[in-house]
Amino acid sequence: MIFATVGSQMAFDRLVQAVDEWAGRQQPVAEVLAQVGQSAYAARHIRTVASLTPAEFRRACAGAEVIVAHAGMGSVLTALELGRPMVLLPRRGDRQETRNDHQLATARWLAARDGVWVAEDEADVGACIDQALARRARPTAIEQQASAPLLDALDRFLRGEAP
Repeated sequence: MIFATVGSQMAFDRLVQAVDEWAGRQQPVAEVLAQVGQSAYAARHIRTVASLTPAEFRRACAGAEVIVAHAGMGSVLTALELGRPMVLLPRRGDRQETRNDHQLATARWLAARDGVWVAEDEADVGACIDQALARRARPTAIEQQASAPLLDALDRFLRGEAP
């Protein structure tokens, strides 16, 4: 199963349409669940839901062969925690999809990680999904919380102790 998510704050029809069109080209049609927010796009080949509870979202991510997402930190961190391959299509400020291009910077930084594919635009999403499925590469899973040494260093800093 492919899980696509646009995040919880606003629709991202460009991503939903790209995944839907990719799914329609698969024979048989690929199983895709997409969390789409208040999307105006009427998907024809994928199952969509407006939103998921945090527990449902995590289950969908855990069960996905590939996660396709905007480059929002909630989606990215969940994929990394679960060690799931991801395809990112960053929202762009010049298209009024977000306030600025912070997602482009995030995606470029993540592109160096194994198991992460970044689509430059919606036309690249399908090829990135195909690559992710063919390579089966997974990013190294991260912990759900900060490491003990980092937490200890932060605690000492907040108490005003020297490093």
